[in-house]
Amino acid sequence: MTDGPALRAVGPSSLIREEWFLGVSVVTSLAFLAFQEQLFGRLADPLWFSVVFVWLFAVVLGSALSVVRHADHLAERLKEPYGTLILTLAITSIEVMAISAVMLHGENNPTLARDTLFAVVMIILNGMVGLSLLLGAWRRPEQQHNLQGANAYLGVIVPLATLSLVMPTFLAGPDGQHPSAPRQLILGIISVGLYATFLFLQAGRHRDYFTDDSNRHEYHGEHAPPRGPVWPHAILLFAYMAPVVFLVEQLARPIDYIIETLHAPTAFGGVVMAILVATPEAISAVRASIANNLQRSVNIFLGSVLSTIGLTVPAMLVISRLYGHPVKLGLEHGDLVMLLLTLAVSIITFASGRTHLMQGAVHLVLFLAYVLLIFQQ
Repeated sequence: MTDGPALRAVGPSSLIREEWFLGVSVVTSLAFLAFQEQLFGRLADPLWFSVVFVWLFAVVLGSALSVVRHADHLAERLKEPYGTLILTLAITSIEVMAISAVMLHGENNPTLARDTLFAVVMIILNGMVGLSLLLGAWRRPEQQHNLQGANAYLGVIVPLATLSLVMPTFLAGPDGQHPSAPRQLILGIISVGLYATFLFLQAGRHRDYFTDDSNRHEYHGEHAPPRGPVWPHAILLFAYMAPVVFLVEQLARPIDYIIETLHAPTAFGGVVMAILVATPEAISAVRASIANNLQRSVNIFLGSVLSTIGLTVPAMLVISRLYGHPVKLGLEHGDLVMLLLTLAVSIITFASGRTHLMQGAVHLVLFLAYVLLIFQQ
């Protein structure tokens, strides 16, 4: 991966060519700010609806991809685990903003947070893991990663996923499966506490768990080591995130229109948000795996799942209490089985510190089963 040429060039024209999408994002934000009613007034027209939806989705996704690009540059300079930590926290912030916008904009959808969390877990632990392992193993028999790091991730992911998405199904309160205020408080404290403890381990005394020097990266000798200051990439990372705050709120309107007017499945909003969040990290993880840097891939997809559950759940519970939008977290029926199966297979996949092609194929089959279940419900 080459260093950002725009940030090393002396002329502003090079910076403009490299960061042109920031202009697209800003112009789009201004357009929807100035002509909001005109742009959303014709959503009943299928063609116009498609134009508005694709436009907003593409700009938000492009901004998220740019965030990942600059996070990757920071990762090369700061090394693991700090680089991946910046990436996961940035994408998790976008996810919280996106879910909050859809949750607060339209009619109350108590399952939106749950559906988004479940979709993110399925896309990452099955789709992203499967594709990364399959493509990474295509040219080599095995790939290695740090077993202690994977165990640390899964040791927190499994209990948090169970407490957040499984346990509420069996603890019906006075409002059904909506968690009561005491349970929300306990779940929030547990999630934040475990995630904070994990960060202390990851960035402190055990950060060597999340590095693996045994792999020889195939791009190591092809490019010069990254040089230059860190701050330009940090500034541009936040510059790309800024329009997302506004644009995801605009994207909520066509999503709500599909669910409320066209009676699409309520899980549709969660799947759209999950794709928006998972795609940038998926690209980064697959690239790292192809380059025989499986450790970075493991840090990305397991770190993403952990931050999604550990940070998004408390954030959604706080928003639920502040704005009076109840949330329903417990999975049911086939979704519950798919989550438990995915967690079990993930434990097996990362149990040895080595991965191969068959494991990637298994995860992709589970992802296909999840996609088929969406259309069966």
